[in-house]
Amino acid sequence: MKVTPRRKRSDSAAAAIAAAQAVALGPIPPPAHVALRKGDRPFWNAIVTARARDTWTDTDLTTAANLARTQADIETLQKRLDAEGYVVEGKANPVATLLETLSRRAVALSRVLHVHAQATVGRSEDASKALENERKAAAEHDPLSPTLRRVV
Repeated sequence: MKVTPRRKRSDSAAAAIAAAQAVALGPIPPPAHVALRKGDRPFWNAIVTARARDTWTDTDLTTAANLARTQADIETLQKRLDAEGYVVEGKANPVATLLETLSRRAVALSRVLHVHAQATVGRSEDASKALENERKAAAEHDPLSPTLRRVV
């Protein structure tokens, strides 16, 4: 019988300390084997801060990189579609089809990673409480006050 480790309480002092440490460390960097383009980074940061830092695995981070690249590509294609329009020379713009495909991929990857709305603010009460602790710590973070930080 497989025994899974017990989840840590999200309403403890230890959880509050872990949340403050996670905020001080900033967004999780991508794994060494994953290449992100410059335009992918804002999406990466948003994705990896949508869940508590200690819940990410290397496999999740690789999938998160795919989602970040997909979201960056969606923005690029949307700008192009806005400039060209949905109809080009009397035909549907093929960029619209590609944009739809990437949008579906983004939704699927969000579900796999549990960073969609239901996962981050919905049913999973403990996970959302852990994330809430990190967000509270981020809101209370004062860059002028001494705090824990990443040492490079």
